Amino acid sequence: MSSVGSPPPRRRPASPLRRSTAGALVAALAGTLLAVVPTTAAQAAETLLSQGRTATASTLEGAVFPASAAVDGDLGTRWASQWQDAQWLQVDLGASKQLSRAVLTWEAAYGKSYEIQASDNGTDWRTVTAVSAGDGGTDEVALSGSGRYVRMNGLTRGTGYGYSLWEFQVYGSTDGTGPTLPGGGDLGPNVHVYDPSTPGLQAKLDTVFQEQESAQFGAGRHAFLLKPGTYNGLNAQLGFYTQIAGLGVRPDDTTINGDVTVDAGWFNGNATQNFWRGAEGLALNPVNGTDRWAVSQASSFRRMHVKGGLNLAPNGYGWASGGYIADSKIDGQVGNYSQQQWYTRDSTIGGWSNSVWNQTFSGTEGAPATSFPEPRYTTLDTTPISREKPYLIWEDNQYKVFSPAKRTNARGTTWANGAPQGEKIPLSQFYVVKPGTTAATMNQAVQQGLHLLITPGVYHVDRPIEINRANTIVLGLGLATIIPDNGAAAMKVADVDGVRLAGFLVDAGPVNSPVLLELGPQNSATDHAANPTTVQDVYIRIGGAGPGKATTSMVVNSDDVIVDHTWVWRADHGDGVGWETNRADYGVRVYGDDVLATGLFVEHFNKYDVEWYGERGRTIFYQNEKAYDAPNQAAIQNGATKGYAAYRVDDSVNTHEAWGLGSYCNYNVDSTIVQDHGFKAPVKPGVKFHSLLVVSLGGMGHYNHVINDTGASTIPAGTSTVPSTVVSFP
Repeated sequence: MSSVGSPPPRRRPASPLRRSTAGALVAALAGTLLAVVPTTAAQAAETLLSQGRTATASTLEGAVFPASAAVDGDLGTRWASQWQDAQWLQVDLGASKQLSRAVLTWEAAYGKSYEIQASDNGTDWRTVTAVSAGDGGTDEVALSGSGRYVRMNGLTRGTGYGYSLWEFQVYGSTDGTGPTLPGGGDLGPNVHVYDPSTPGLQAKLDTVFQEQESAQFGAGRHAFLLKPGTYNGLNAQLGFYTQIAGLGVRPDDTTINGDVTVDAGWFNGNATQNFWRGAEGLALNPVNGTDRWAVSQASSFRRMHVKGGLNLAPNGYGWASGGYIADSKIDGQVGNYSQQQWYTRDSTIGGWSNSVWNQTFSGTEGAPATSFPEPRYTTLDTTPISREKPYLIWEDNQYKVFSPAKRTNARGTTWANGAPQGEKIPLSQFYVVKPGTTAATMNQAVQQGLHLLITPGVYHVDRPIEINRANTIVLGLGLATIIPDNGAAAMKVADVDGVRLAGFLVDAGPVNSPVLLELGPQNSATDHAANPTTVQDVYIRIGGAGPGKATTSMVVNSDDVIVDHTWVWRADHGDGVGWETNRADYGVRVYGDDVLATGLFVEHFNKYDVEWYGERGRTIFYQNEKAYDAPNQAAIQNGATKGYAAYRVDDSVNTHEAWGLGSYCNYNVDSTIVQDHGFKAPVKPGVKFHSLLVVSLGGMGHYNHVINDTGASTIPAGTSTVPSTVVSFP
């Protein structure tokens, strides 16, 4: 169930009466659980099917007792219902399984009579077994038959409290779900792998660039992977949906004596549509001393070492609209020039020139000091939490994926003093997804314990890709693109530790999806601070390549998630574009606590672009444009308020902080539209904003204020495109 309605209830601690028995119960039950896990040769075919899977329940006693706690394998967490009959807890096994038994480890509040039911569709249930005289403790019941969904349907409580399970374990066989999927293998036709002795690299780069230079909404997807060594005389020009990456652990392992170039000749020197491309893990010796990287949204520059300067503007210094650098070193100066906004994280630079509207830095050595509003620099000395994106390496004559370690209060690159910290995972532990692979196959691979490496291509899915296992990596190459059909979600992540999503694009289908990417089910409450889920270079698009609709693009229900560089975009140009044609009311909605966004780009949604309900949320850099195509003032009227804020913190939130935020309006259908404000937040001591601005682009619509009723109107600036700023709020 997606959480696209009202926010989940605030979390509260367990009842003292019930909490007092928890320690003894956990100790007593640990041995009991161990006793029921199958260990004999005769039981070898039996598998624990439920752990880490998506669980839901009829009710919760409170948000600290989520359904997911009963299938997480942790005897210190539990699901608890409200104090009434009847109640149920169900688990989705992901596909139909042959069932053998269930083990229910009750807390003091147990079920006296209950049924174990199975279903193929989650709607039509059949009773597999019934218990009429339960006495608490641990119940082990035999099951027969098959089903995708299994539930405990509680009929009569054994106490005055509700139903409460430390663990609900369902065992069975994976027989009938298809043959075991292999890990590893070749990387498919759209991954171009070279070493320094391989001929034809420049010719292949040129051919792909000719195909992709202006193919903004085309189907081509490409990744160039360069094995460690030195490559001489290259100019790798990157077009749309093209990635180039070195396969060393450190950038200096793979050196190009030449350039990796993004320019805007295809668009008459305007770089504001240079989207969807990336460069990673390379050292560059630019031919003329400065590399050109003139990009806008959804273009990442990670783990790069530029032995010279970096120019962020197109040839001729035309417009450019923002980008992202992380874990990189630029020995010379970064020439910002015409870049309207930019975010640089955990890097080292030789200097920075110019500011336009919103240039933000965190953990960056050599960054200019905060001087907002003029120059418009916002600088944090460190990044509170970061963990770099996973990446492919070539080592010991095989591919591996390097999964970097988490850092706190990070500053500078991960590789400045040698090899970065992290884990190397052989490709044999990944299912290599190639064009034509279905969601069912990807889900089966995850169920088997494999990670996913999605090779360049466009993938239609008829159901969500379900990531229900902790520490699963989903790594896309070459902007691999997932399109959900028939209103499905593209991907759902369970409330588990350490999932890593990186390097892919979600493109909405023509049938409205309630949500496209869901991180944790509604009411998730597990603490993931030690091992957070990360979302990196994951982009979402509604329309542009054709009609697309989604009520909400991304929902973050889990706690402690790190969203590190995303562009969530309701298209303002391309095919299938119109106020109702690519309807999408909400961009990103955050319900989880302690969520951190570093590099958040969200644009053009019909209502709120970002809404934040979780406590202790933080955002470092936010870039937004309101929907260009609002037909009139009435279309965006929000009760008594004119317009929907670009970034809204709910009135229930007590603690929130954000740095470096900008919202721009360009109401090109009705230029008389006025927004009351760009940002909305409760006025509380724990809610703090730093370095905010709003801009009217050429006088096409205006803002009355920056945040709430604070900040000057843009109306006096007329058509001059001069920002209105607020240094701090409240």
